Amino acid sequence: MLVKSQVKYIQSLGHKKFRDADGVFVAEGPKIVEELLQSDNLHLVHCFATDSWLNEHDGVWKHRQKLFIRIDEKDLERISFHSTPNQVLAVFTKPVFNKLHIQEGVILLLDTIQDPGNLGTILRTADWFGVKRIVCSEDTTDVFNPKVIQSAMGSLVRIEINYTNLTEYIKSKPDIPVYAGSLDGNDLNENIKLRKVMLLMGNESKGISRSLESLPIKKIRIPRKGGAESLNVAIATGILLSRIEIIS
Repeated sequence: MLVKSQVKYIQSLGHKKFRDADGVFVAEGPKIVEELLQSDNLHLVHCFATDSWLNEHDGVWKHRQKLFIRIDEKDLERISFHSTPNQVLAVFTKPVFNKLHIQEGVILLLDTIQDPGNLGTILRTADWFGVKRIVCSEDTTDVFNPKVIQSAMGSLVRIEINYTNLTEYIKSKPDIPVYAGSLDGNDLNENIKLRKVMLLMGNESKGISRSLESLPIKKIRIPRKGGAESLNVAIATGILLSRIEIIS
């Protein structure tokens, strides 16, 4: 049974400042939790699970029983960030990456992405295309927001994600060309073939910030064949990533 202090603590992790203070985040649901439990670049802090989940995963928790707490569905509802809780909720430390082993073929830059669902889908899509590093503007939604975690599934343990001033970041890497998805860019009729490239994606409604447009970036547009006014930023990111070929 959960005690009041545990409920209060987990609920506090819905806020960025408390996640940052302890360096942790919350993941929910069997699929996500099981994947994160197998990752070697983060650690489990606590896992709160129902009898059904624990009975199916006795090999996972019996050798570290102190980290697993048995709860019922009612208690799970008290701590869940979802409208329909699903068997298990876990608190993990934020992943740590060995930067020496990260290949920088494609660096994805995200400028003021606000919707948690979009950000999570972008992470999952980037993981599909083998992106290992994402750099976000400081006003982009926190990647450890519970809604982002849900959308990203387990992808956040495979991609190093940093928050910084994108203008300064781009200026610090003058040898890497920057392509920016934009409705007023040139149609992308051929694949981009480079050894290194940065792909910049802008805000869902406003696009790329003016401060970034002044930099030497190449604006590209996905050719339109129908009548839709625009594409969802996560979908556009996937299409553009599919058109980038990293050559050796």
